Amino acid sequence: MMRICVVIIAATLAAPPLVAQMPTPRPEDVGTIDGIIRAFYDVISGPAGAPRQWQRDSSLYIPGVRFVSMSVRQGRPVAQVSDHGQYIANTNDGMVRNGFFERELHRVTRRFGNIVHVFSTYEFRATENGAVQGRGVNSIQLFWDGNRWWIANATWDDERPDNPIPADLLPRRP
Repeated sequence: MMRICVVIIAATLAAPPLVAQMPTPRPEDVGTIDGIIRAFYDVISGPAGAPRQWQRDSSLYIPGVRFVSMSVRQGRPVAQVSDHGQYIANTNDGMVRNGFFERELHRVTRRFGNIVHVFSTYEFRATENGAVQGRGVNSIQLFWDGNRWWIANATWDDERPDNPIPADLLPRRP
């Protein structure tokens, strides 16, 4: 039993820390809530043919981050859960082939200590100034580790006729 414990401890100590494997983030991306939310949208947006900024994107999240994309099929809610690699595999080809621009329309932020919940209302288009193809709400959980902001997870749902965005998650009209 002692030999097994020694082997486990030695293997744990020899393994590189997960954070060391992460790309170095841009300070402006992770230094503020505004910066990390701006980067969250910026990294996936771009014209057709342009590669997305996946390395920069991965610097925003904790290791093992989960993305949850909600939809409805045959009248029932469906959650597609993915890690960062699966998200890239599921979305990259379409974003690069067709172009994809997502931008924040409105944000509701709730903070307690070092944790933050952001409801970020978005719209997306195929070209930067093209027709809006859809809207929805991102639910983003963040935390501050004393040095930087991290996104712990993101869940989103698109607007549908039976799922309109509520007024409190839309920009106020003058």
